[in-house]
Amino acid sequence: MKKLLFISIITFACFCCNSKDDKKEVNQKDSEIAKKVEQLISEMTLDEKIAEMTQDAPANDRLGIPFMKYGEALHGLWLVLDYYGNTTVYPQAVACASTWEPELIKKMASQTALEARALGVTHCYSPNLDVYAGDARYGRVEESYGEDPYLVSRMGVAFIQGLQGTGDEQFDENHVIATAKHFVGYPENRRGINGGFSDMSERRLREVYLPSFEAAVKEAQVGSVMPGHQDYNGIPCHMNTWLLKDILRDELGFDGFIVSDNNDVGRIETMHFISETRTKAAILGLKAGVDMDLVIGKNVELATYHANVLKDTVMQDPSLMPYIDKATSRILTAKYKLGLFDTEQKEIDEETVNAGREEHREFALEIAEKSTIMLKNDNNLLPIDLSKIKSLAVIGPNAHEKRPKKGTYKLLGGYSGLPPYYVSILDGLKNKVGDKVKINYAKGCDINSFSKEGFSEAVSAAKKSDAVVLVVGSSHKTCGEGGDRSDLDLYGVQNELVEAIHKTGKPVIVVLVNGRPLSINYIAENIPSVLETWYGGMRAGDAVANVIFGDVNPGGKLTMSFPRSVGQVPVTYLERPDFIGSGKGKYRFSDKSPLFPFGYGLSYTTFKISGPKLKNTSIDINGTTTVSVDVTNTGEREGDEVVQLYVRDDFASVGRYLKMLKGFKRITLKPGETKTVSFDLGFEELNVLNQEMKKVVEPGTFTISVGNSSLEKDLQKVTLEVR
Repeated sequence: MKKLLFISIITFACFCCNSKDDKKEVNQKDSEIAKKVEQLISEMTLDEKIAEMTQDAPANDRLGIPFMKYGEALHGLWLVLDYYGNTTVYPQAVACASTWEPELIKKMASQTALEARALGVTHCYSPNLDVYAGDARYGRVEESYGEDPYLVSRMGVAFIQGLQGTGDEQFDENHVIATAKHFVGYPENRRGINGGFSDMSERRLREVYLPSFEAAVKEAQVGSVMPGHQDYNGIPCHMNTWLLKDILRDELGFDGFIVSDNNDVGRIETMHFISETRTKAAILGLKAGVDMDLVIGKNVELATYHANVLKDTVMQDPSLMPYIDKATSRILTAKYKLGLFDTEQKEIDEETVNAGREEHREFALEIAEKSTIMLKNDNNLLPIDLSKIKSLAVIGPNAHEKRPKKGTYKLLGGYSGLPPYYVSILDGLKNKVGDKVKINYAKGCDINSFSKEGFSEAVSAAKKSDAVVLVVGSSHKTCGEGGDRSDLDLYGVQNELVEAIHKTGKPVIVVLVNGRPLSINYIAENIPSVLETWYGGMRAGDAVANVIFGDVNPGGKLTMSFPRSVGQVPVTYLERPDFIGSGKGKYRFSDKSPLFPFGYGLSYTTFKISGPKLKNTSIDINGTTTVSVDVTNTGEREGDEVVQLYVRDDFASVGRYLKMLKGFKRITLKPGETKTVSFDLGFEELNVLNQEMKKVVEPGTFTISVGNSSLEKDLQKVTLEVR
């Protein structure tokens, strides 16, 4: 025992020494970079400093300052304004989150970083850490990881760590700088309009929108942050010193650089009408701490951090010079951390660019499979037994898309690069069945058209087939940035197409390819099997085919609640107490509950989750415990279940949500297999923002709920006492 104790002490001592050594090494490296930056700043002219404060600032040959190229990386690399046709396009962000598996997102981001470096990109404007506010009219819903701050935080940290690397690998030759956006509260707008003004309490800001950025800074050490287009409390985010300095830098400890959203420093004048001139707008952005001016296309007329705008004013007012120096130094520091000063700019080598891409494309397929959510499967219509059908109709505007002559595919979602190929659902099903099953394809209608001209062909294809795969939803024509809508029904005549095909009496599987939750009441009531696939990336069709024919068991879960109608928005599981008990908290003549709730998703097998057990039923306010459940696969197929932990402080000093997600884990179980899933319960899970806006754990009872969706009927509860 003494020997073991001695070894433990030595091990702990070594660990402490190593930790101290690591910190010394990091501090020494940072100190060396700071000295180099200070020296460079002293040698730079004002023109050179201002030039450095724009995206894609050209290399400074006089001083040897390298070029830092930017791109987008939301779900694969996109070279903005340049559709280089050979990047891997993974499923859209909303689909990635539907896997409920952060490690997949981390791996995807690390692969994206490799592709970025191969093309000379070292600064990416991703991830999107906006928490979806429950209003699906807003077109950028597809870019979000979901409606819950904890889930968005976990996915965001995983993405940033994958893109930037961690430890010794952070910002090395295989990683790039991530940009957390849009700081902060961007989806909280009044009309579901992109960039619309926000109006919320500080409590909502801190409880819902800030946690994902806090995690990005404190856990993932994100290198860059982008403010949102909108204002907060009447002050545009790009000039909001309280947000950018007091909260982001002083409170959260962010030490990277802030890049504007496109044209947004200038929009202090042209959209918010705060400043009367571009020069005044530039100074407001500069003083608030915006370091880099992003103007896509580098239109000089839109630029603010430009010598034409700033130089004379700064020369006449020397008090502005420290702001210029600080912004420039942060950008130079990033370039040093990326190793750009030590790397020679090389010509792009196609062999290097293509290295490992096949592995990336196979992984894109894995994410697409794991993100697929089965919303409905009456009478076990799915999976289809390939040996029992001779013909299959594939119908719908989203069933197929040809390679575009310009831009990228409309069924990949916003911020998509151009992949070398795209497997549509029609392609995937054809590849799967070969010559064993006859495929009868008909488009039926266009995604954004009101013409029913193609209905007769679609009905004919259905009637001569044993079953129908009907593919509807949205595309970049009806969703995405700038694709805000005033209703959430299937656009055009899609719903009428669904009705026409349903009336044929054939077994119908609806496959949703879309970027936002939709009010699909007719489908939910009448179609036996429904799959939500979102925008599944370049291998979407292969993934859908594998699910439909049972090679893959769907295990994804919704990260966004589906509304019954647009009049129900915002709809989210994050609700505060209301008058439900007296009937006053309900809509008259309609159901208040979501059509499909947060955390929901079915499987080809069944699972049983035991009642939760606490390791300690009572702890003090600084204490910790664990809660555990046993999960058993009670069906006949191997499958995945996502176990979800929700917490509620029963009686607190402030109002709060009825429950909040505080843990989740996706597990795979063989038929008859049981696994125990445990979650920690401590300060992070139990704290509440008190009246002074401080995180505290208050004594009292807590309801701990564990289950496989946010629905009350799917949760089992246990009470924890905190003394």
